Amino acid sequence: QDERNQVLTSYLWVRQAWLDAHLTWDKDAYDGIDSIRIPSSYVWRPDIILYNNADDRFGGSMETNVVLRSDGHIMWDSPAITKSSCKVDVSYFPFDGQRCRLTFGSWTYNGNQIDLRNRLDTGDLTDFVENVEWEVLGMPATRNVITYGCCSEPYPDVTYTLLLRRRASFYIFNLLLPCIMVSFLAPLGFYLPADSGEKVSLGVTVLLALTVFQLLVAESMPPSESVPLIGKYYIATMTMITASTALTIFIMNVHHCGPGARPVPPWARWLILHHMARLCCVYEVGESCKGPQRAQGGRVGRGDSGGPGESLMEGEVGAEAGGCPRDHCVCHHDGLLRNVGYIAGCFRRHRASQRRTGEWKKVAKVMDRFFMWVFFLMVFLMSVLVLGKAA
Repeated sequence: QDERNQVLTSYLWVRQAWLDAHLTWDKDAYDGIDSIRIPSSYVWRPDIILYNNADDRFGGSMETNVVLRSDGHIMWDSPAITKSSCKVDVSYFPFDGQRCRLTFGSWTYNGNQIDLRNRLDTGDLTDFVENVEWEVLGMPATRNVITYGCCSEPYPDVTYTLLLRRRASFYIFNLLLPCIMVSFLAPLGFYLPADSGEKVSLGVTVLLALTVFQLLVAESMPPSESVPLIGKYYIATMTMITASTALTIFIMNVHHCGPGARPVPPWARWLILHHMARLCCVYEVGESCKGPQRAQGGRVGRGDSGGPGESLMEGEVGAEAGGCPRDHCVCHHDGLLRNVGYIAGCFRRHRASQRRTGEWKKVAKVMDRFFMWVFFLMVFLMSVLVLGKAA
């Protein structure tokens, strides 16, 4: 079956039988000859054709012999290769089933001249040759009598409905499983360190891989409005990967906040650094995602104040200032005190900027882990939804 052109190619044995009262003889007068084989062109044949023929040559059956019996019954078995139009519904590709109809009827004789009937309720599938892509579930036959607008006479036809179900193993292993594996690879871009420089390139590479798979599916599908199930899965996955790449760019911008960045807002510190960090198990060296936070959290809450070393330095300077009178100690001259104060101020500002930079890096890391689990869950739910809908 050609899904793109919506054409079904069938190898059939067309078996027709009718009674011709002019071709009878007395078999006793001819040494008991009951039947003969003669070319089909020597006898009258009904002009039975395939109504929904899609072959450009419009070829019919082969010119085989007919079996003529003495009582006038004629049996004509002829092999034929037919191409019929078949509307393909690819909504559930590659887990789809198709119903292709083969409608046979006379082209010029009406129902009052030829009473066309099917001898069996189904097509004979005894000698059916298995197809590697399609599984035949049955071939029921129905007789229809239609009155066309051009004529008042009824025109009977026999319609065989070929019930097909696609063997999905090939498409599962070549189209669906690679897409699922690539989709599960995409959220790992959030796990990559921001300093590696490969976070965005991984998302773009995965997006290009899915685009290639999407083009492979689109080449074999008819250009119709119905989008196949696997195509919807590709589009949803590509949309998700596009969103993850955009979020990765935003998170990298947060990670690379320089020393001149503002401090982390209190709501972000409370929501991201405290709650989401514990939820996503993001902690510094010496911390545990199950244990209490270190004293750094409390120290972070005090704003841009100096560290323990700075407090100790200021205490020592104060002690020296209190223990040594200004007038009798050379170390407390105004110029020297200004220089020491300037150095201490630079040190405090440097430590504060480092602390702000570290906080923004931790915010970016927490957001990375959080979105990684969110996108893992989305990929899992989409895969289960596609497989469940196909089942």
